[in-house]
Amino acid sequence: MKILKVIMRIVLIILIVLISIGLLIVHSGYKMYKEALEQISLEEKVQSISEKENYAKLEEVPQMYIKAVISVEDHRFYKHKGIDIIAIGRAMVNDIKSMEFVEGGSTITQQLAKNMYFTQDKKLSRKIAETFMAAAIEKNYEKDEILELYFNTSYYGDGYDTVKEACKGYFNKELSEMTDYESILLAGIPNAPSVYAPTKNPDLAKQRQKQVMDKMIKYGYLTEEEAYNIINFQDN
Repeated sequence: MKILKVIMRIVLIILIVLISIGLLIVHSGYKMYKEALEQISLEEKVQSISEKENYAKLEEVPQMYIKAVISVEDHRFYKHKGIDIIAIGRAMVNDIKSMEFVEGGSTITQQLAKNMYFTQDKKLSRKIAETFMAAAIEKNYEKDEILELYFNTSYYGDGYDTVKEACKGYFNKELSEMTDYESILLAGIPNAPSVYAPTKNPDLAKQRQKQVMDKMIKYGYLTEEEAYNIINFQDN
């Protein structure tokens, strides 16, 4: 019995320590979020983004590109409120299996928050700040507005900071001219621009394109026949 009591006390102490650490991280993340808004408000930040020279309105963006991005980045985008508990749980399981932080479960809104205000580091406090900011974004903006902002804050490699710049730079085309093949290829780049940029690693870019296409098939945005035709009979 004495041994059992000792074990229970140790477990209790560990739980208290873990909870305390968790609360400190949440507090640190919330402080980071508040400090970011003090430097520039959400409204002012959005306005500065919308004033970019190559800012693209959502109606300019091909539907195939929109479907590709949602499929590969956040297929539940229109169902959640900025935080996807299901995706986070899946990511945690995969991280535990690999014993490293390989998957974050971030939604498009969380990625937008990161693009707008925070760095790319994977500190937990930054993830917490990103989560608070995502909630604020969802509270103040409609889903289509969030998607539009995301397309204009993502990095596509080779110095391209908007989807319009990337389309022009990689394909020498306006957005309205981008083919289905090109749309799906471009959708895969922001995940790792230094790896998937077609000017850097064309083979890896095509492999990533195939991953995006598989997700589109999985979530009902493409049939296998349509995917086959896009790959084998792409427009020139």
